[in-house]
Amino acid sequence: MKLASYNNGRRDGQLMLVSKDLTKTVAVPAIAHTMQQLIDAWDLLQPQLQELYEALNDGQLDNAVDFDETKCLSPLPRAYQWADGSAYVNHVELVRKARNAEMPETFWTDPLVYQGGSDCFIAPKADIELASEEWGIDFESEVAVITDDVPMGVSVENAHKHIKLIMLVNDVSLRNLIPGELAKGFGFFQSKPSSSFSPVAVTPDELGDKWQDSKVHLPLVTHLNSELFGRPNCGVDMTFDFSQLISHFTKTRPLGAGAIIGSGTISNYDRSAGSSCLAEIRMLETIAEGKPATSFMRFGDRVRIEMFDENEVSIFGAIDQQVVEYKA
Repeated sequence: MKLASYNNGRRDGQLMLVSKDLTKTVAVPAIAHTMQQLIDAWDLLQPQLQELYEALNDGQLDNAVDFDETKCLSPLPRAYQWADGSAYVNHVELVRKARNAEMPETFWTDPLVYQGGSDCFIAPKADIELASEEWGIDFESEVAVITDDVPMGVSVENAHKHIKLIMLVNDVSLRNLIPGELAKGFGFFQSKPSSSFSPVAVTPDELGDKWQDSKVHLPLVTHLNSELFGRPNCGVDMTFDFSQLISHFTKTRPLGAGAIIGSGTISNYDRSAGSSCLAEIRMLETIAEGKPATSFMRFGDRVRIEMFDENEVSIFGAIDQQVVEYKA
């Protein structure tokens, strides 16, 4: 099943059912008005939506209209929880190597995580508005899952049962602000502005055998200013799968329905696949040449993040955003 949230002038948008090929859509107010309402009562409402989804794909719904990604908000325009991990530890290792820092062995067994702002996500086609290029503007191409209610202390073996939807992420980062914030010993805040998510969220079964072991086994394709930047495979070199991340996050607290859990920047040891953020390219340049040659994003730069099935059909739609100067 594929779902989206159309911009209807309200904070949480209008829940939309989207066809498998992303060509048709229909509102489902008789079942749920918003994505959060759906997630809150998933076990009750999902079977009803599944029946409509099959009818939509069979062309049996007379009220279906053409799907328009530009009308989409992030699937959850705001959420009760947005927690991002760093599941690709080779990425962390690379960043530390570039500054000649040893990586603690615990990083391979204990996931890194930060709690992001979730009160205001950016729409997948909306501009990324920032006040200064000097902040070191970077994109981070990732995968995320949406859960139902997850109890505290859930086991790795049971965590996957709580994954209801999958989507893509652009976890915008301001690299030049990060060192100063981390030096305070209290984590990210100003250096992590609003994130954005793909136009469409999909149930795991939509990925078929490409969803295994709580991982997406497909490349995540990023273009920067229309040039291919990277297509690392999300199922390769993922040290912590989503079940492990969810289990880790719930060690001391439950997760409420609609919690979003991110994978962190997709990264493969095989560097021929490219990268999913500018920081990684700059680190590779620093290791090879002693200093980075690639700049961070400037106003006017555009990033596009997308994932395709084996027939090169877009699965989630595209995050396609331009960085622009924010003026109050």
